[in-house]
Amino acid sequence: RFIACPQLARTVQRCLRAGASPGPQPLLLECAPGPGILTRTLLNAGVRVVALESNSAFLPNLQSLENSLDGQLKVIYGDFFRLDPLVTGTVKPPAMCSDKLFETMGVAAVPWRADVPVKIFGILPQKKERNTLWRLLFALYECSSIYRYGRAELNIFISEKEYQVLTAKPGEARAYQALSVLWQVGCEIQLLHTEPWSSFVTNLKNGGLAVPKSTWLPNDHLCLVRLTPQQNLFTGGLKPTNSATFIFMVKQCLAKPKSRLTDRLNSWSLDSGGKLLRELEIPKNAEARKLYPEDYRRLFEALQNSNMFTETWFHDEVLESIRKIN
Repeated sequence: RFIACPQLARTVQRCLRAGASPGPQPLLLECAPGPGILTRTLLNAGVRVVALESNSAFLPNLQSLENSLDGQLKVIYGDFFRLDPLVTGTVKPPAMCSDKLFETMGVAAVPWRADVPVKIFGILPQKKERNTLWRLLFALYECSSIYRYGRAELNIFISEKEYQVLTAKPGEARAYQALSVLWQVGCEIQLLHTEPWSSFVTNLKNGGLAVPKSTWLPNDHLCLVRLTPQQNLFTGGLKPTNSATFIFMVKQCLAKPKSRLTDRLNSWSLDSGGKLLRELEIPKNAEARKLYPEDYRRLFEALQNSNMFTETWFHDEVLESIRKIN
């Protein structure tokens, strides 16, 4: 939760408005506002805010603030990180469905290439950070959940180690992963602000900070990162309908980062893989970890257009991969 000082709240407010286009700004959905420190700062700056709070202890003060304003703030009981749960039957609050949330906010769906329809601010739950990033990623590529309404912009605090993964470049040991490729293809990634962990977490009983451990990447800060979906994400052979296959292909290639792409293509019974790589001007002996994100997109689109590729032969594996992540 945003339990930081008002000074940090003002810093975050400036970051959220930085680079904004002229004219009326999109509605801002604030996730888990808690005591409302940032909420008040945003309201004082003239921002229209929907506060999505899952802890009933914070609701009375937020609702009192809502009642004192003329429609600038709307308070909703719910948990953003439990949107669209994979359950049958009635969804029990604070879990909720995105269509109900967007209806309550008054946000209508817009075409993918239109302007950002809503901005979202929050702090990823640290215990489920990686899993949450994967779920958001699947929603992005499939245009489901919040992305059914257009290019929703995420402004989220994530751990420094996960930020390093999201922005890693080819050849960076350990950091460059499938998550790196897929987020870089899908979104423009901007670092807005870094803040020490001490602004957010309480001390442990022994006096230390409750910071998730990382043995191979820096993790001294939380990073406020803006993730804006690319307007041209679906202008080529990549579509929401085949995006799960693209995700699976990238995951399979980078499961063994030092493996050669030709070996991976051959394992898929694509005997013309070497020829395909030559046409894409990718070295025959290129390792999976040496390809740039856009190279993976080009490879996927070339496979889609080739007569040697069919998705059916690993359809079951794609579904199993999605099931595990969800």
